[in-house]
Amino acid sequence: MYCVIRPRSSQCFLTIKSMCIVLLLLSIASGKVSAGLNYGEALTKSLLYFEAQRSGKLPSDQRVQWRGDSAPGDGSDVHIDLSGGYYDAGDNMKFGFPLAFTTTMLAWGSVEMASQLHAHNEHQNVLMALKWATDYLIKAHPEPNVLYGQVGDGKLDHACWMRPEDMNTSHPRPSYRIDAQHPGADLAGETAAAMAAASLAFAPSDAAYANTLISHARDLFEFGKNHPGVYHDSITNAAGFYTSSGHEDELLWAAAWLHRATGDQMYLDYLTQASNSGGVRYAFSWDDKFVGAQVLAAKLVFEGKVKNEGKMAEYKRMAEQFICNCAQKGYSNVKKTPGGLLWFLPWENLQYTATASFVLSSYSKYLEAAQASVQCPNGVLQASDLLGLARAQVDYILGSNPKSMSYMVGFGTNYPNRPHHRGASIVSIKKDPKLKACNEGWYPWYKTSEPNPNVLVGAIVGGPDVNDVYQDERSDYQHNEPDTVTVAPFVGVFAALA
Repeated sequence: MYCVIRPRSSQCFLTIKSMCIVLLLLSIASGKVSAGLNYGEALTKSLLYFEAQRSGKLPSDQRVQWRGDSAPGDGSDVHIDLSGGYYDAGDNMKFGFPLAFTTTMLAWGSVEMASQLHAHNEHQNVLMALKWATDYLIKAHPEPNVLYGQVGDGKLDHACWMRPEDMNTSHPRPSYRIDAQHPGADLAGETAAAMAAASLAFAPSDAAYANTLISHARDLFEFGKNHPGVYHDSITNAAGFYTSSGHEDELLWAAAWLHRATGDQMYLDYLTQASNSGGVRYAFSWDDKFVGAQVLAAKLVFEGKVKNEGKMAEYKRMAEQFICNCAQKGYSNVKKTPGGLLWFLPWENLQYTATASFVLSSYSKYLEAAQASVQCPNGVLQASDLLGLARAQVDYILGSNPKSMSYMVGFGTNYPNRPHHRGASIVSIKKDPKLKACNEGWYPWYKTSEPNPNVLVGAIVGGPDVNDVYQDERSDYQHNEPDTVTVAPFVGVFAALA
């Protein structure tokens, strides 16, 4: 919004100027104009969140000081070092399927928005966050056809409310794997995608590490391709938490990343010869990677590396129909809350808003570079339109919403004080070193209405419901539990906007 003032008198000038200020303030209040939100600050804080989620022995440069070392013995039951990696959400579990997707999205952001990350002096912090994940994934893949996909028993873990630092030998941490006899092509494929995408991030600064990641990615892709099936049939403990809907999307996604990382024709052939392009998807998530593969294929078309025909044209068309639906110009538009938030599903909706915003931000770059646009059923979208829609979503999440509340912990002055998170909700082990047993955290820490004693800076909670309603209650894990799969895509989006 802008005002053009051509006054005939100073009194008229003041009147018109006052009207413009009022209109501008009203627009900001309604969320139609960004209220000077600091995207660079959001970027910095999002990376601090990953430090709070670290498992294993913490490094000397750890910035989140209320955390301590935890779960150093992970993998001891199978005589493998599986320490490290990230806790999934508000629990103390390491679920490999969403962890791998988190890794892929962190890597994609670090590669796609590298110049912006460098400009804001956060590129090194992104690589540190990424390496904490990839170091763990390398350890979890000790043989070509073996991949450890989970540490911890989900049911036992969720029966406890305890700090990660309190887990010891009395708290069982079983290790679960897939192998040739117990396949999981989806888990293998997603982990291959993570390794390949991360190799691109590390290649400019550490070619040897990048090559190690590529080697793992190649093996995991072959493992998944040759042993079809869903991982939760092999790791049945995961079924109640991260059930997979299939493996075709993960293998497409892995092939797209391996092609981008290696240039090998065999991975492009896999994409062009696939029987299932995914069609128009409703959402992009830890379970459904078709949109991601479609967008990477479209990038090849824009860059002239493949012709806009056949299967590649189909991928591009599907990606753009998803974008049109997000922009309310498609055949099956994504629902929006009254306050303007893209609303996909009732459980932790912001994870889907995050991935959609990332797609919009990245595709905007592709369109701008190619001087192209998206032809939707109900209008045309330019690069600026896509970035504008991503910005509107971020503005909503950071405070330009009906509740005037930031859904990022530690951002602004009004944010969730009681996120559903064990470590944040119990006094830090640095202040109270006495170990607490499995059930000792329920009273008083879980049941109290007091704010969490530790601020989980950079975490993004599940978010409001379809009517913009949100209650900051620790027990409301559907709307108030932060997880890594939500924050990882936003790292790239914040960088694009900052």
